[in-house]
Amino acid sequence: MSGHDTTWHVPQEDLRAYARGELTAPRLWSADAHLAACPRCREALGEAVGPAALDAGWARLDAELDAPRPGLLESLLVRAGVADHTARLLAATPVLRRAWLVAVVAVLMTTLAAATALRTAQSPTLFLALAPLLPLAGVALSYGPALDPTYEMTVVAPTHGFRLLMIRTVAVLATGTALNSLATLALPSYGLRAVAWLLPALALTALALSLTPRLGPVAAPVLTGGAWVGLLLVADRRTEGVLAPFTAAGQGVAAGVALLAAGLLYAVRDRFDSSTVSTPTHRSAA
Repeated sequence: MSGHDTTWHVPQEDLRAYARGELTAPRLWSADAHLAACPRCREALGEAVGPAALDAGWARLDAELDAPRPGLLESLLVRAGVADHTARLLAATPVLRRAWLVAVVAVLMTTLAAATALRTAQSPTLFLALAPLLPLAGVALSYGPALDPTYEMTVVAPTHGFRLLMIRTVAVLATGTALNSLATLALPSYGLRAVAWLLPALALTALALSLTPRLGPVAAPVLTGGAWVGLLLVADRRTEGVLAPFTAAGQGVAAGVALLAAGLLYAVRDRFDSSTVSTPTHRSAA
């Protein structure tokens, strides 16, 4: 055989140690290199370990080679203590991608620039009006057959639809809230008024999720966001200065809506496996 010395073969004792995983360097390196090029020694190795053990070893090797390599986000989540399967679900969330995150940062920066240019003595109204819509949009884009490219895989996965929704919702809310909070730091002169977007954001997200089983994963957030915009327009016409949703009374109403919507969401949690979000038709087709 060209380029290979056929006058030497791995001794039987070394083959048995190799099969048991007990062969150490430098003999291990020599055996590896020789077995890759010597059919006779590979056959002898198979006789030493038995056909079943050899086939099982190759099967494990194939599985390891074919296994998908975790990305940066998945690896960081696993290192942080998140279970492997949960980390994979989070990594597959469509909106937790670079394009969406960059788009959110760009929108926040543009809004802050506009809010600064139109600075008033009362509050950064433009920023407060837009900030609650970003988590709502993120949650809407993270779940459902129309928008989630991994939807069919999640439908057939042994995971409750409500649990999957909550995993992704928490991830999106945490990301969106962190970005909004960083943007809020650019408005230090307004004090606590600059965080008046938080309760409306939670209320809008919880309300949209609670309506999803009945209206669907697209219509529910669209109608909820539209209602928010309509409320701001009405409040702008009826009040001067700080809009009603960002007053103390408005914040109380937002907190109440968030709690009621969370209760309704929990009550309809089983419908996320049988409604338009995750229908039996999809399950049987998958």
